[in-house]
Amino acid sequence: MRKGQNPAKSVDGVANPEKITVAVLNYIPFIGGFYAEMLNVLKACLGSIWQNSDLPYDLLVFDNGSCSEAVDFLQESEREGKIQYLILSEKNLGKGGAWNIMLQAAPGDIVAYGDNDVYYYPNWLSNSIDVLESFPNVGMVTSRPFRTDEKFSSHTVDWAQSTPGVALERGNFIAWETFRDFEMSLGTSEAEARQRYETKQDIRITYKGKKAHVGASHWQFVTRKSILQQFLPFDMSRPMGQVRQLDDKMNQAGFLRLMPPEPYVQNMSNQTDLAPDLEKAASKPHLSLKKRLLNQRLIKAGLLKLHHAIFEAYYSQ
Repeated sequence: MRKGQNPAKSVDGVANPEKITVAVLNYIPFIGGFYAEMLNVLKACLGSIWQNSDLPYDLLVFDNGSCSEAVDFLQESEREGKIQYLILSEKNLGKGGAWNIMLQAAPGDIVAYGDNDVYYYPNWLSNSIDVLESFPNVGMVTSRPFRTDEKFSSHTVDWAQSTPGVALERGNFIAWETFRDFEMSLGTSEAEARQRYETKQDIRITYKGKKAHVGASHWQFVTRKSILQQFLPFDMSRPMGQVRQLDDKMNQAGFLRLMPPEPYVQNMSNQTDLAPDLEKAASKPHLSLKKRLLNQRLIKAGLLKLHHAIFEAYYSQ
């Protein structure tokens, strides 16, 4: 026979998710070699989200079969209220498999996705959503300008060239320092970066006074969940290397792929050299004062103990 009544029956309402879900995919199989600094990279990534996101959001993290050190950090962050949704996979499902779960699970109308090596600069979220909402039929916004393969944004170019009132320009619009920093984060030498900078061009469009660069990428993007659902599930046979399916499908479906003129994110790869204020960012949670107090270890433990004692007093035999 059941003891007493479920206390949840007395709850009058439930919490509603935020309109924006910031989603991070994490994979750190071990600490060493290529992954020697990846736990610090993950901490920098999440810390920059907590520190520099300027709109209300929920944070969803999908861990793709990581080592115990990474999982322990994520679980502790969830207990502290810094992560609203934490999904732990026993094994590595590959990026496509992880996307199929986490992008479907994201409760927000807008999904801001990033790999675990993305560092977010101040005001990244509002500036990315400004591009998403200022241009028509936008499929993806990557939160920094860089030079992408034009074949994945052919529809965006066609739209700009055929739409009255839209100006399209080609040239060097990205500052050399901004271009170099991103290229070198991918392992490109400065000499190779300089050659690419001088031989290729940016594509910039202006629509109703708003400027954006043509292009976007699967490693970090902001989009609407209703758009993502048109491309799920992803069928990828390898853990990596096939993620450009999303870039291609967005383009083929006729969606615009854009970037803001200024950089609001940076790729860290497997090093934290490009992550400023790491300790400060990692220490600041995205919580109200009330939630921070309730999540203090001693207060939380005391309140839960009191709850248990009240339940036992009323319903124990």
